[in-house]
Amino acid sequence: MPVQAIPDRYPALNGFIPGRAWNQAMLQRNDKEEPRYASYPTPRSFHDNFSAKEFTAALERSNSGNKPLGVYVHVPFCRKVCFYCACDKIVTQNTQLAEPYLSRLDREMVLSSRHLDSSRQIQQLHWGGTPTFLTLDQMSDLIDRLDARFGLSYAPNRDYSIDIDPHQADVLTLRHLQALGFNRISLSIQDFDPTVQHAINRVQPHVLTETLMEEASRLGFRSLSLDLIYGLPCQTRTSFAKTLAQAIELNPARFKVTSYRHMPERFASQRHINRDDLPCPEEKSAILHTAITMLTQAGYVPIGLDHFVRPDDNLAIAQQQGTLQRNFKSYSSHTQYDLVGLGVSAVSCVDDIYAQNPTEPASYEQALDKGHLAIKRGLRLTRDDQIRRHAIERMLCYMALDLDEISRRWNIDAPRYLAGALTKLEVAERAGLIQRTGTRLVVTAQGRSVLGHLAMAFDARSPTQAVS
Repeated sequence: MPVQAIPDRYPALNGFIPGRAWNQAMLQRNDKEEPRYASYPTPRSFHDNFSAKEFTAALERSNSGNKPLGVYVHVPFCRKVCFYCACDKIVTQNTQLAEPYLSRLDREMVLSSRHLDSSRQIQQLHWGGTPTFLTLDQMSDLIDRLDARFGLSYAPNRDYSIDIDPHQADVLTLRHLQALGFNRISLSIQDFDPTVQHAINRVQPHVLTETLMEEASRLGFRSLSLDLIYGLPCQTRTSFAKTLAQAIELNPARFKVTSYRHMPERFASQRHINRDDLPCPEEKSAILHTAITMLTQAGYVPIGLDHFVRPDDNLAIAQQQGTLQRNFKSYSSHTQYDLVGLGVSAVSCVDDIYAQNPTEPASYEQALDKGHLAIKRGLRLTRDDQIRRHAIERMLCYMALDLDEISRRWNIDAPRYLAGALTKLEVAERAGLIQRTGTRLVVTAQGRSVLGHLAMAFDARSPTQAVS
């Protein structure tokens, strides 16, 4: 596929050929990790021998913990299939089909909120999936139900965010979301290149995103984020550089750049993608290098796995101040909070437990129709889990690990306690992905491209811990 040269402002990228430092073999293995390693514990560590009663007990225990309350709401409806998608979804044009789902969400809210202190308002709220599938009236109804069951916060520092599909939203949508109390939005772009958009069945003109960004800025949303994916069919380092150049011109506060994982044997929609159209490992490595180079040259600060933010963004400030947090969804500048997940496949993290709802809508519906919370599986953390979670979170947030800090915090001899993981990381150290000085480990610039794979070394529950 013919491509033009990378924009002149990034001359260092023209003619770039990735070297061994990028460790393409590890990039390929990292791409095959499923699900993408983003936090500890991963949902694949959850077990079915976990009851709703254990979850409600955790909710009640959490009332004495003084943690802020967060709520995640999953909306699984889409108007059309995007071929790259790796999510469980219901494809329909009929928004009325969401009404029974909203009623069951409300039932789930009632069953959960009765175990929480009524004074714990929602400080953090995120609507994921494709919430812009809902009509404006349905959005209003959902926010009213959340307020009635939990209580919404109107504090200036609240963090209310929503994922937006640009071709399912307009300026009226943004104005309505602002009126509902949202102050952060994330636009799912993936790629601006028309050839790539057709290959993934997600055509959305650049002007559409530009219009939404301008309106969101005018309305005063606290943070605007653009989500991109590298490794998509028909993508090249040059075509993605053009997408990045256009995206950088829009001046969002944040970028999220994630890797496409081709798993057609599991996700039917991906079977529409021709494997031969995917960039080869060398090209995908070059695309990633292009993204990192262009975003850092544009002044964005790399945050852990896949985020790049402006220096004045609260994630960058939190990283500098040592208060950055990471959960299974994303990064946060807030202190740790108890998270209640609502909807199909949603995960809750409350007190010392993780609990997940069924991924099948029928199972979710049946449980709630019987008056029960739809908890499918979960996990209660041991002390070992908590230590490893802390170590993994430090790696993912700060790309470094201070073993002395872990020793003091948990009253252990961290080098001895985590000796197995440290031995595995010796391979990465020899490859130049990690530098170790005494009791401090620092991930190098080359190692950041496989940060999740490196952090996995500390996961005793993972069947594939080794870094090799």
